[in-house]
Amino acid sequence: MTRVLLIEDDPAVRRGVVLGLSRNGHETEAVGTGEDGLDALVAFRPDLVLLDLMLPSMSGLEVCRRIRETSRVPIVILSARGDDIDVVIGLEAGADDYVVKPAGAAVIEARMRAVLRRLAPVQAGTGAGPTQVGDLEIDRDALIVRKHGEELPLAPSELKLLLFLSAVPERTFSRQQLLEDIWEHSYYGDARLVDACVMRLRAKIEEDPRRPAYVQTVRGFGYRFGPLPA
Repeated sequence: MTRVLLIEDDPAVRRGVVLGLSRNGHETEAVGTGEDGLDALVAFRPDLVLLDLMLPSMSGLEVCRRIRETSRVPIVILSARGDDIDVVIGLEAGADDYVVKPAGAAVIEARMRAVLRRLAPVQAGTGAGPTQVGDLEIDRDALIVRKHGEELPLAPSELKLLLFLSAVPERTFSRQQLLEDIWEHSYYGDARLVDACVMRLRAKIEEDPRRPAYVQTVRGFGYRFGPLPA
């Protein structure tokens, strides 16, 4: 049973989403404000957060940022605002996926399952122990990445992207490939998920995100891991 925290201020939407989640066997806590959501994050300890952006008092973006300060729990934004800029801003705040309302229970369930699957390592149970790559220590078994000995607070999508790319150094993957393999989406328009996640990952692992050494852009195509400078 997955524990899902729903932060949504519209009572009708809240009831509908909770009903769909319950029918799929999830344990759900639903609240109507960002402040209550942050309290529930501690008390309820969810496996995943469904977060509306248009909340009273504290916005959903601020809630997302505050959650990311202390937690790697997967976050899926549910919002009626589907313009590209709104989606990108939500992803840059630390969300793992973005669903535009109105969305049926089947769509929400599929996106939740895809996000939760990203918690699994790309190469599970290798038994090889941590690997040192430049200043990074990548532990595929423990799902931990350290830089200069300090553990990095990577969100699930950031971690999965890094594990995926670093598993095959210097191989270039298109945005579409990454979208399908990591986010399990097939619609090319959602490639903004990839770009936003790369930007967040670079901010955490690179010495200079403007001149990345680890996650490099292959112009007009996609991304690759390395090669690192000698």
